[in-house]
Amino acid sequence: MMQLVEQALPVLTQGFWVTLRIGLLSILFASLIGLSAALMRMSSHRSVAGLAFAYSTVFRGTPLLIQLFLLYYGVGTLDAVRHQPVLWWLFSDGARCAVLAIALNSGAYMSEAIRGGLQSVPDGQLDAARAFGMSRLQVFRRVHFPLAIRQAFPAYSNELVLAIKGTSLASTIAVMELTGYARRLMSQSFLIVETFVIAGLLYLAINITLLGCAWLVEHAMLRAHEGRGRGVKEAF
Repeated sequence: MMQLVEQALPVLTQGFWVTLRIGLLSILFASLIGLSAALMRMSSHRSVAGLAFAYSTVFRGTPLLIQLFLLYYGVGTLDAVRHQPVLWWLFSDGARCAVLAIALNSGAYMSEAIRGGLQSVPDGQLDAARAFGMSRLQVFRRVHFPLAIRQAFPAYSNELVLAIKGTSLASTIAVMELTGYARRLMSQSFLIVETFVIAGLLYLAINITLLGCAWLVEHAMLRAHEGRGRGVKEAF
């Protein structure tokens, strides 16, 4: 067993960094997509809200694996994409397609979590902020979004873990990440359980670190909210 660990760790560590890079980039883009889609869903323009609803429905209603295949083996083979340098740069590489697919998939779920948080903020608090003379942008930045993200954060942090686990599917489109290296090592050593236990522990290490960071952020937001509440009470 120790010999396997000594042989496997250097190999799996290569895939670990690929997985981490794909996962973190996916989370970054998914957060931006999720916030944009949530704001679009709440738009008074029906066409804008409908477009965001269609995006959310499609990407939440279909498996990530199919989305990966469609982007890499489908969109990536279109002549219009192959003759467009920017699109070809994006769709010709499996890792970039994986980042795009995971970001779009996770962004759909994040948009629903963020939308729920935005809708949970009482109208009275927003009206009070406007009564102080704040502009719409100031109300959103100082009142609406901070209160909404506190409500949405538990569901959002859960999606961070799912995004990391989703990177394991990148090996199906020829990306040598953690699962890809584990499969190669398994075929060479024929030690299926031991190899994937080590790979699973590496995934667990990433997710525990992410959840720990999310816990720190959540508690920092809670302390900031309690501090503002005490400040308001002292003012009266």
